[in-house]
Parts: sequence; C-alpha cells; structure tokens
Amino acid sequence: MLTHVSGLQRLYRYATRDTTAQLAATIEEVRPRIVLPCDDRAVWQLHDLYERAPRWRALIEASLGASRHFPTVRSRSKLMETARSLGLRVPQTRLVGEPSQIRSWFENDPGPAVMKFDGTWGGRGVEFVGSAEHAVATWRRFTRAQSFSVAWKHRVINGDPLAFWQGAQRLGRSVSLQTFVPGEPANVMVACWRGEVLGAVSVRAVCTQGSTGACTIVQLCKDEEMTRAAVSLAAELGLSGFFGLDYVIEAGTGRAHLIELNPRCTQLGHLVLPGQGDLIGMLCAKLGASGGAQRDAPITADMIALFPQALAWNPDSPHLANCHHDIPWTEPAVIRELLRDSWAERRLLARLYHRLRGSKRDPVPSLEAFMQLASASERPRALDGAPVGSGPGWRKV
Repeated sequence: MLTHVSGLQRLYRYATRDTTAQLAATIEEVRPRIVLPCDDRAVWQLHDLYERAPRWRALIEASLGASRHFPTVRSRSKLMETARSLGLRVPQTRLVGEPSQIRSWFENDPGPAVMKFDGTWGGRGVEFVGSAEHAVATWRRFTRAQSFSVAWKHRVINGDPLAFWQGAQRLGRSVSLQTFVPGEPANVMVACWRGEVLGAVSVRAVCTQGSTGACTIVQLCKDEEMTRAAVSLAAELGLSGFFGLDYVIEAGTGRAHLIELNPRCTQLGHLVLPGQGDLIGMLCAKLGASGGAQRDAPITADMIALFPQALAWNPDSPHLANCHHDIPWTEPAVIRELLRDSWAERRLLARLYHRLRGSKRDPVPSLEAFMQLASASERPRALDGAPVGSGPGWRKV
C-alpha cells in the first residue's frame, strides 16, 4: 500500500530473518528524531531493540515513553492494574496460567468473560467465553506453540516478513480473563509528548468488523471521563507519540469502562476537527516541525465512515448517507489499490491456497457502491482532472 502513497521520500523493506537488526540499520541510516509505530508488532520490535541496542535507547524512549513501563504497555493485565491504581473504571481482570485458575474464576463469577492473549492485535487473541470448559479450551488454543509450518504459511502465503520473529515471545506473553461489560465500544486516540497530552479524538463505534474487530463507522463524541483517563495514563506511563484507549460504554448506565491500551497510531490521527485541528499537526508543532502537505478542511459531520472498511463490511448501512467519508480523494492510486484485494491475497500462491482451503477472505469495497458515492460528490473531480469512473485507470479497476 505504501508504494502507492505520493510524497514519501523512501521506503525500507524487511529483507532478512533478523528483522530487529534490519530495523536498527534503518534507524542508523535515517537518524530520525522520533519513530512512530503504526502496528503492535512494530512497538514490540522497538521494545526488543531497546534491549539489544543501548545506543538507540534515548530515541526509543523519546518515541514511546519511559522504558520502565514497557512491560505494563505490553501486558493487558498489568495495564488494568495500573489504571485501577489511578482510580480509573476498569473491569475485573486476572492473569490465568493454568486451568485451575480459570475454573476458580468461573466459580466466583459464573457470568460471561473475555479471554485475552497478549501479543495479539486486530481482534485476534480475544474471545468471549461463557463457561469454564469453553475458557479452558480457548486458553489451551491460545498458549499452544505455533508450529514451524504455520510460520511458513504466514511467510509464504500471507507475505508476512515477521512470521519468524520471536521477539514477542522473548518479551513475555500471558493470558488474562476480564469481566464482560455489556455495552457499545468506544475509543480515543491521543497525541502526547513525554507524558503531556497534546490533544485527543474520542468516538463511539457505530459499526465494527464483527464483535471484536476494528471500527468501520464511528461517531465523534465528547466524554470527559475518557479524556481524563487518557491524561492520567499518559502522565503515569510517560507516554510519547500516539496511543489509543478502548472502552465499553456500559448499557443502562452510560459509564465508560477502560478495557485496553493500544500503544501506537490508530485510525483517527489525521482527522481535522473544527476548533482543534488534527493530532498529527499537534505533534509536529510540539516538535517544531512543519505539517507538510496542505491541510484538509475541518470535517462537518459528526459521523465518519472509514475507507475502505465501511463500504467493504457495511455496504448496506443506513448511516453511510449521513457520514463524512474518509476517502483520500487526492490520492487516486491509493483509492484504486484499496478497491482491490490486498497485495498478499492477490498473489498466485495465496489465491491457490484460499481456493484449495475454501477459506474466506476479508471483503473489499463494492466498486458500484463506491461509484455511487463518488458521483454524489464534487471532490472526486480532482482525480486525474476528471470525474471518477470516466478514465482508463478506473475502467481497469
């Protein structure tokens, strides 16, 4: 995807088995002032690099926060303990290392729970469990060592350059049980510097990719409790860069329960809000850097459809007509790429694998739905100097 984004000066690819060493070599060449991870494994690789390369420790702490809190950031249960000590509202959470601890949990709290496996992301490693038997079976599945054949599948079929990276295991992974809180998901993305919050964007989920997946349509909200929690955690953990907090807004009471921290960029940092601007611009200003490209106009709708997820996962949603569609109209090559299967799934080996297995792939946006949306907007006329759908590039899609 990044190869289709205009304006990037250079891309560095993983090309060796020792990906942490390659990350260190890239940092050596670029000499950045800050490193901004955009997925969980990038955070863990920076934690791993902190242990392996003392010369980059100052940079990594400046980018992520105080190193003494890295174990807390990596552990869902430790994060909940820290939040509770700060007086934040969190569900009961407990580490479980053997079946007897799981059965003890359900003897004391027979209601449904959520089992979470550290070192996972994107809704993976999170499962709702309704009984001790279900929870024990899930724990055994989570903690089963990954086979070499599975790693090869991730590398060859999925094109995952970190398929053989063992850093997450070295840093420690555990399983926890968390009391289930019925309600609707919400989250907040925060820009911060050395424990100081520079700005935040809070949303409630309108549509998601399944029960534990990412949001596809969100609604802006102002929740002082969520913001105060972000300020407290940023100060306690000395966080820098971007992070996100996941909440459940409890049904019936409307109280926000903090359930997770994502120590990386999430999906909201580029949105320009009236009277506030965007989180990326705030961090640039704090570092004395220019924002670069021309700023977008502030969005006027309070509901936002994330592209391409909203059109792919919820094409019939009645909310789409009232949303701000977060489509990068000035990047036609990116739009074309997002209207296709992912690069990994388009490769011959992946297509053969999915056909033989009969496995389902993530949906892609309907071209017809996109064209209907594009025809209703004047902004697509900036693409290649003509309305979307009229040029040879769009026919090729």
